[in-house]
Amino acid sequence: MHRLLTILLTGVAGSTVVAAECTTEVFAAILKSHPDAQVNFAEAVPKNGSFGQAETDIPFPTNATNLPALCAVGINVKSSENSSYNFGLFLPDTTWNERFLATGNGGFGGGINWPDMGILSQYGFATMSTDTGHISDVEDGSWGLNAPESIIDWAHRAMHGSVVLAKEIINTYYSTSDGIKYSYYAGCSTGGRQGLKEIQMYPDSFDGISVGAPAWWTVHLAANTLQLGLYNLQESAPEHIDPSIFPAIVAEMEKQCDPQDGLVDGIISDPYGCNFNFEALLCTPSSDPAACLTPAQLTTIYKFYNAWIDVNETYVFPAVTLGTDPGFSMGSNLSPLGFGLFQYWIYNNSDWDYTKFTYSDVQFADSINPGHATADNFDLSPSSERGSKILMYHGAADPLIPTGSSVYFYKQVLQTLIPKGIDVLDFYRFFLIPGMNHCSGSNLAPWYIGSASQPINGATHSVPGYEDADHDIILAMVRWVEEGKAPDQLIATKFVNDTATLGIQRQRPLCPYPKQAKYVSGDPESSDSWECRSLY
Repeated sequence: MHRLLTILLTGVAGSTVVAAECTTEVFAAILKSHPDAQVNFAEAVPKNGSFGQAETDIPFPTNATNLPALCAVGINVKSSENSSYNFGLFLPDTTWNERFLATGNGGFGGGINWPDMGILSQYGFATMSTDTGHISDVEDGSWGLNAPESIIDWAHRAMHGSVVLAKEIINTYYSTSDGIKYSYYAGCSTGGRQGLKEIQMYPDSFDGISVGAPAWWTVHLAANTLQLGLYNLQESAPEHIDPSIFPAIVAEMEKQCDPQDGLVDGIISDPYGCNFNFEALLCTPSSDPAACLTPAQLTTIYKFYNAWIDVNETYVFPAVTLGTDPGFSMGSNLSPLGFGLFQYWIYNNSDWDYTKFTYSDVQFADSINPGHATADNFDLSPSSERGSKILMYHGAADPLIPTGSSVYFYKQVLQTLIPKGIDVLDFYRFFLIPGMNHCSGSNLAPWYIGSASQPINGATHSVPGYEDADHDIILAMVRWVEEGKAPDQLIATKFVNDTATLGIQRQRPLCPYPKQAKYVSGDPESSDSWECRSLY
């Protein structure tokens, strides 16, 4: 049995951590110097108990379960004359490891992420999540209509204010001489953007962050989601592709790209290295028209799998990776994650006609940059200088946030920092996860690394049987920050039916970009049969 880092199991050797009582009065006293903050509730949760706000917390409709004994706290903070945000805390009673960990949200959604807080509290962290100032579904941006202060809360203000106040509460609640020893962050999607935005604006907030599939390019991501959908919107157009053909398109990509990575296993390990012949999708006189494309339809699929370049050769957004299912973006209904931002946050007009969308709308939206949400400060030298660590990952078959957006971000950081003489690998490592969808999940590929937004059946947290920093990205982050050991690889796990109790189906190493896992010999389902290699 692999073991968790000792520090996360037993706390700090020789330290005595005493928690205050879990009452609203205690937390009201802690907040007495903050007139804009008030206590919503404080509730003691017994060991193996559950907590959440499933009935009203729209994006998180399930409670955190099997919790350690802890204190659940809700705080409200007034952020402007007409806006406020809430955040929640899980404060372990006797298992606190003297560390703080914040987690994030998804899409446009507003709600406290109690489920991820619960999973992460199992390590011993005092955990926090903010509702970003509203309650809504992840695809619903209507709360931002004529509400610029609420958009600012969602963009960055709620996260930062929650982090600052949460730390103060934790340091007062626990009777320790040194207070919080290390601060961490873990989030995916919008949660990934929140983590990047926080360290760009406030480098001292966290000692380490784990961010997945970050939605960092706010306006351009929404624009790209809309543009991809518009490619296939008109059902009567000759270039329209019926969604029933999408599986045949993906199958042809797997047929061509899978063998090119050196092992035929149903997994496209290197979508960027695949020399794909699009013309193989064309119908012939003897083809089944339900499984092939006309020349007009081929132009649609070609645009879908290539980067969006527009006026004056402007690079607008990276391409969707080969092998990714087009269904999310080019299905029968356009995603509100695309047009919603323009309707509610840019034009403040719920009747805005998205079918007339052009690149000029992107340019106008860029000039507004709603809430200044975009996390595009590529100069991460302050994080490097203070010794912070960044672990970023992205599924290589992500249909919601094209994988190339993270590749582009990472390369922009390299282009910014290498001329300054900074070795980026000393503080920032990026991992592609072949075959993984958005934040989690794959039919065949190993994808589970114990990160935020990766719940799995039959496990309370970490990677059952492999609770160590080689398999668990949370523990890898902690080890890098506290022991100085950078992850040269992460081993991803695929459980049978994504259920830990059914056993392991396969494991495979993930490599710091641009290295790739290459099959060497032996059982291909074992991580020992693979190694990370440079491309040259």
